[in-house]
Amino acid sequence: MKPAKFEYVLPSTVGAAVAALVASKGEGKVLAGGQSLLPLLNFRMARPAVLVDLNAISGLSYIEERSDRIAIGALTRHRELEQSPLIAAKLPVMAAAMRHVAHLAIRNRGTIGGSLSHADPAAELPMLSVFYDATISVQGPDGRRTIAAEEFFVDALTNCLEPEEIVVEIEFPILQHDGWAFEEVARRFGDFALASIAVSVRPGPAGLKEARVALMGVADTPLRLREAEQELIAMELDNRTPQRFSEIVVSKVSPNDDLHASGEYRKHLLAQLSKRALQTALAAKG
Repeated sequence: MKPAKFEYVLPSTVGAAVAALVASKGEGKVLAGGQSLLPLLNFRMARPAVLVDLNAISGLSYIEERSDRIAIGALTRHRELEQSPLIAAKLPVMAAAMRHVAHLAIRNRGTIGGSLSHADPAAELPMLSVFYDATISVQGPDGRRTIAAEEFFVDALTNCLEPEEIVVEIEFPILQHDGWAFEEVARRFGDFALASIAVSVRPGPAGLKEARVALMGVADTPLRLREAEQELIAMELDNRTPQRFSEIVVSKVSPNDDLHASGEYRKHLLAQLSKRALQTALAAKG
């Protein structure tokens, strides 16, 4: 199939892009990498009256260290994140996860802003933004505002953006990763995840003083398991800790059945991935 008829706009500034969306009166769509939107257009699951292409806007593709944060422009391609020495050094969980994002052709074109805006619950970048406590800067007719990643994702394929707003930048705090792990299962490498987990830990005088846990593929949005983090910190570390952690993680989710896998199968996968991830993170912390 081919897309329904639409007007094509190629603005050279973010302000002009926002103005085009305002003029569309809610009937516009933003094109960044196009890896999610173009299939929807071809199947006529999306029928915008106006397509606003951001690719002529300079200055929206970058990876910069700013004190204790990494700032990433919305048009930065997945492949740039995958190959960046700065991402590998400062955001290692992201570097590990990017190898699982789709396939090379898609990583060459897909953008971080597009992935976050698409809000697929089985996509890696939305989960990473929640894991890292990222802040997402968006621009609309009233100027810029920032949104916490956990507030950005509302439901499957649904974000909290207003129709005239565009993601322009994402900031990721630089964590002190003493031990970390990323685990994912998909039917084929590069497919959307059936279940995935990211874990990081920091040791304290006794046990752990910090822990982070995030999931994807098991709910309608990416999940940060803050209760599980606190329970992990409270544990006495021994050989049974990964198993106990696995049981806690599984108790926090209730995946639905779908055409890809049953909810029970996703919970089984998550149990195994959780155990393996914590074993890796604890071994790496030294």
